[in-house]
Amino acid sequence: MSIKYCDQHKDCERQRVYRRFCAALAALVLLALLIVLIVWLVLRPSKPRFYLNNVDIVCINVSSSSSSSLLTVTMQATVAARNPNERVGIFYDRADVYAEYRGLQATVATALPPIFQAKGGDATVWAPFLSGAGVPLPPYLAAALAQDETAGYLLLTIRVDGWIRFKAGAFITSHYHLRVRCPALLTVNDGQGSYGSNAGGGSGYFKFQRAAPCVVDV
Repeated sequence: MSIKYCDQHKDCERQRVYRRFCAALAALVLLALLIVLIVWLVLRPSKPRFYLNNVDIVCINVSSSSSSSLLTVTMQATVAARNPNERVGIFYDRADVYAEYRGLQATVATALPPIFQAKGGDATVWAPFLSGAGVPLPPYLAAALAQDETAGYLLLTIRVDGWIRFKAGAFITSHYHLRVRCPALLTVNDGQGSYGSNAGGGSGYFKFQRAAPCVVDV
C-alpha cells in the first residue's frame, strides 16, 4: 500500500481548505435545489387556461396568377386567459398571436402587451387585429380554401406563442415557453358557401360558431 505525503505543510493545508470549500458549496447548491423543489411541489402551479371567444374576419382574398397565389386576410381574434392558481401569479413577459390555415401562417405575429395575472383566478382578455398581405399560398392550399368556402365552413387556428414566469411570494421561476392552439370554426355565408369563389368578406359573411377552450402547452 502506498502513502501519499505532502512536501510542504502549507500545500496540505491549502488542499484541505479547498476540499472543505467545495463540499460546503455543493451542500449549499443542493440545499437551494431542495428548497426550490419543495416549494414547487407544495404550490404545484397549473398552466394558464386560454379560451377563444370570437374571430371576426373582415376580409379574405386570394389573388391568383399562372405562377402563384397570394393570400390577403384581415381579422380580429378575441382571446381570454385565466390564471387558475390560488397561490401563484403568472408573468406574461412576451406573447405573440397569429392565425394559421392548415399549417400555413396566414398573418404576421401581433405582440400582446406584457402583463401580470395575480393569483386567485385573475383573467385577461385580448382582442388584437391580425393581418397578412401577399402571403404566398401553395396551389394545394389555394384549392383547399376554395373548397372550404364552397362547402360553407372554414377552419382556422389562432396560435399564441410566448414566455411566462410563475411567482409565489418572493420566489419567481425562470421562463417557460408558452404554446397555445385555438381552433376556430366559422361558417361561410350562413353555411351556404361561396359557390367556388375564394374571395369574400364583409359583415356576417364569416360567422364564428362558438367559444371554445384552447390547447395549452407549457
